[in-house]
Parts: sequence; C-alpha cells; structure tokens
Amino acid sequence: MQKTEDKREFVEGYYGKAAQQPREDLCCPTSYPTEDIGHIPQKVIDRFYGCGSPMSLAGIKEGEAVVDLGSGAGIDCFIAAKKTGSSGKVIGVDMTDDMLKVANESKSEVSSNLGYENVEFRKGFLEEIPIDNKSVDLITSNCVINLSPDKRKVFREMIRVLKDHGRIVISDIISSQKIPQSIRDNEQLLGECIAGALTEEQFLSYLEQVGFYGIEVLSKTYWKSIENIDFCSITVRAYKFEKTAGCVFIGQHALYHGPFKVIIDEEGHVFPRNQAIEVCTDTAQKLSEVPYKGMFTILEPDQTTNEVSCCSPSATNGNGSSCC
Repeated sequence: MQKTEDKREFVEGYYGKAAQQPREDLCCPTSYPTEDIGHIPQKVIDRFYGCGSPMSLAGIKEGEAVVDLGSGAGIDCFIAAKKTGSSGKVIGVDMTDDMLKVANESKSEVSSNLGYENVEFRKGFLEEIPIDNKSVDLITSNCVINLSPDKRKVFREMIRVLKDHGRIVISDIISSQKIPQSIRDNEQLLGECIAGALTEEQFLSYLEQVGFYGIEVLSKTYWKSIENIDFCSITVRAYKFEKTAGCVFIGQHALYHGPFKVIIDEEGHVFPRNQAIEVCTDTAQKLSEVPYKGMFTILEPDQTTNEVSCCSPSATNGNGSSCC
C-alpha cells in the first residue's frame, strides 16, 4: 500500500466503518469538559476518535474564523461553534462521506441548542484544503495528520489558508524513534494512527520548514509502546507571520527580558537576556506580536538602551554592543 490513492481509499473505508459503528478502542480517545460538549448530540460524541483536546487549548475568541481538519462527526467544530459565538464561523473538512453525513445530520440540533448556526462541513483532503487563501484565524486538527501521505503539504496548506498572525493548534501522535517499514506497511496500525506517525523532531521541524513561528508544545501524553517504540499524543501551537518584501535594517534593536539566559528563534537569531540585539524590520514586527509579545522591548532608532535599563550608556559587553 504505497500509493497516495491507496492510502486515502483505505483510511476513508476504515473511518467510514467507524462512522457507521462507533469504536471505543480507535486511536487513543480523550475527553472534553462537560461544559464544552453539553450542546452536542450523543451520536457525535460516540464517534470522537481524537488524541487530544485542541479546542480546549486554542484560546478561541468570539468572532474568529476556525477550520477543523479531519473533522469527522463534527465534535471539535461544534465545540468551536460555541466558543466563537454567533459572530464566528466554523468550517469542518473531511474526506469521509459517512462522517460528513453524521456531522450534517447533527447541525440542526446543535444550532437549536446554541440559538444560532455558524458551522458548515466541506468534503476535501488535508493536502488540498477547500478554503480560500488567508481567510482563517485558527486551524485545528485532532489525530489526523498522521493519516496523511504528504504531511509537509498539509502544513503548507495550513500556511496558505491562515491569515497573517493566524495560528494552528493541532493534536497528533508522534513516535519516540523512526518507525520501521514493517509497522508502516501495517494497514491496521495505519488506521489506529500508529503507522503514519512522525517523530517529535520531524513533526516540529516540518512546521519550521514551511514557515511557522512561535512553535510550542502545549501538552504531551504517553499512549502505548509497539516494538519498543513509544507513541505519545502531542498538542502543538504555532503561528503564521507574513514577511514583507525585504528585510531592512533601520537601527532597531530587540531587548529580551528573560527568564532564560539566552534564547534562539526559528531563524537562528540569538538573544541573550538584557542585551540589545540589532534586528531587521521583519523581526522587530514579529517579536512585537504573539506569542513573543511581552518578552521583548523593541528599541527604535532614536531610543537608547539606558531608557529601559540602569546600565551606563557607555557600557559594553566586550564586543562593541551595549550591555543592555
């Protein structure tokens, strides 16, 4: 089972059956707080096959546009619908007709319980998200990226549909080491979210490679071991930041406040604590936004470091830079 089409066909059939007949043992089921799911039909809850709780960690705000990839029977979309309020918009994307059928059948009951309707479901693939460019504040997914035959393309598609400063909060399965071919070729383990898992290093590096910033592991939980390989559920948050046409140095400096002695960002910039480091306009803007906001002071060209610290203006750190 090497071809993308073969894998898609298998996964669609596998989860189509799980839509028709709920399976408690599928993937590594987790649970949501009662207050998040009280408005959702039981048949949707019974068909929840995630490995994390991205909606609980996403910090959803009223009015946001949210897309849930691999939305299944719709539980995460319906949770998001309550959090975004009537002014928000939630779109679920899934390739499995049987799952979409359950989700669409449940929309009217959810809308009645909430008092408004703000959810729609679309058929599509993770690698070809049926969403307009730069139209979404938040993308979530719950234990589906491991099922994709082209994970880099999934992450590139996420970047495409996110607005500038948009974010992803995604839960998935990762492995403690590279998975041998014997496991990768096992169809049952593919359906159970094992055979397609990346290592944590691969998962995070793929996000960096496509251009995500501020990557943070929000939670990590052990699930099971197979052939001496540990598998964990991980939830990750990352942000999109659109660079301008060119990186220009105009005399801006970034002052990192701590608590760490030194940090390195995704582009390799090194920021020792309380030392002013010259940065380009792009980096200055990036560090002024979440998730970095509050960690740095951006000094404009007409500012001096002694305006924000008690250092002597003439003090240096030994390489010509200000001690601040």
